[in-house]
Amino acid sequence: MKGNPKADGFLRSPCAVACTLDVVGDKWSLLVVRDLLRGNLTYGELQNSFEGIPTNILADRLKKLEEAGVIAKSAYQLHPVRYTYALTEKGKGLGEVLLAIVKWGKKHIPGTQVLGSPTLGSAVGEKLSRKQGGKR
Repeated sequence: MKGNPKADGFLRSPCAVACTLDVVGDKWSLLVVRDLLRGNLTYGELQNSFEGIPTNILADRLKKLEEAGVIAKSAYQLHPVRYTYALTEKGKGLGEVLLAIVKWGKKHIPGTQVLGSPTLGSAVGEKLSRKQGGKR
């Protein structure tokens, strides 16, 4: 989160949309969550994402998402220390947000695709196929 919270603890207002955007509303955070949902768990795997997030921004977003309780890290190597990252229950809850964004994008932005996400791809396909009588 940027800035200093006001006396009531909120950066702007208690609006749920504003508060959520304070946590994941930048250009990269939801893409990191998407990649964690896809099974990319290490820094290197996240770095090799489709979008090519710059290393300094990736490190910053991982730190901010961890501070916000969206992800947790655990060391898998000690010398040098390397971590795997995983979504917390709070972070997994963003899957529905991403699903809504995917559905909106597929409907309103021609040519968009669900890029190799078993979680989002199957969820979108399942919900679309029910709505469209089995068609994807």
